[in-house]
Amino acid sequence: MLISIVIPTYNRNTTILKTLQSFIDVDFDKNNFEIIISDNNSTDNTAQLVKQFIEDNKTYNLHYHFEARQGVHYARNSAAKLTKGEFLYYTDDDMIADSQIFKALLKIFEMEPKVGSATGVVYPIWEIEPPDWLVKMCSNGWLSLNYSDEEMLITDTDCGVYSCHQMMRREAFFNSGGFNPENTKGEWIGDGETGLNIKIEELGYKFGLTNKSIIYHIIPPARMTQEYLNKRLLNQGNCDSYTDYRKYKFSTIKLLTGIPSKLYQSWLNYLLSIKFKYRKLESWRMRLAKSYYWKARIKYDWRLAFDNSWRQLVLKSNWLND
Repeated sequence: MLISIVIPTYNRNTTILKTLQSFIDVDFDKNNFEIIISDNNSTDNTAQLVKQFIEDNKTYNLHYHFEARQGVHYARNSAAKLTKGEFLYYTDDDMIADSQIFKALLKIFEMEPKVGSATGVVYPIWEIEPPDWLVKMCSNGWLSLNYSDEEMLITDTDCGVYSCHQMMRREAFFNSGGFNPENTKGEWIGDGETGLNIKIEELGYKFGLTNKSIIYHIIPPARMTQEYLNKRLLNQGNCDSYTDYRKYKFSTIKLLTGIPSKLYQSWLNYLLSIKFKYRKLESWRMRLAKSYYWKARIKYDWRLAFDNSWRQLVLKSNWLND
């Protein structure tokens, strides 16, 4: 088996079948890839839909996996243990694969044996016409979108590899300790694939990107709102505090003395959002969202300062043994 495709899913009965269909339609020998759908305790009819899809497509290597522990890192990491492929490919349950998605990715690994993690471009499929401000401000990582003019890029550090379009060497993934936590039972703990890529880099691997490997992200109306942008940056604040603490291991004093500047940034961005909104400047939206970002960092750093068990959780590196 060359490629193991892992698709974590949670209550995505509206898109999961589109995702699965796009992957069995890829221009690639079906005997050289498998798909593991890791159901993270869905409460809708996702499980029934997936099982029926597997039944209707028996000539493909499709497998249903149930992960009861809520948290996408559990779904990703536990499914990895069931894989047989030389390469692990991760995506999400709201993605549509281009038919040529794998050929260009594999070429990166063939050209550079030291590449441990690679990606391509991620383009949007808007379910409705998006507002202009969203296209202008969020056609990037805020919506897990990735544009590039690079036909082939090899770097020493993470070049923007998102878990919705990520291929890894098997040994790089397992030696790294797997995906770090992120959204776990509604609580944003860590930095997910960002942390995974940092660990892969620390092992001495390189990263690759090619604009010849394309996947499409279905963007629903719920992600085209100010509320979503606020939440997205709040989550990023948690992620960045987690990443920074793992890197620098701040003392309690350092954590606490850093809070006033973050508080200043939170209030500054909030007040600027009011000012810009009054002047009818669209930049108020990002300023407001950034105030949520800094609030999240304050709360996270405060917890790190006083909760030893939380600090130990953040410093944990191997999430495959849970």
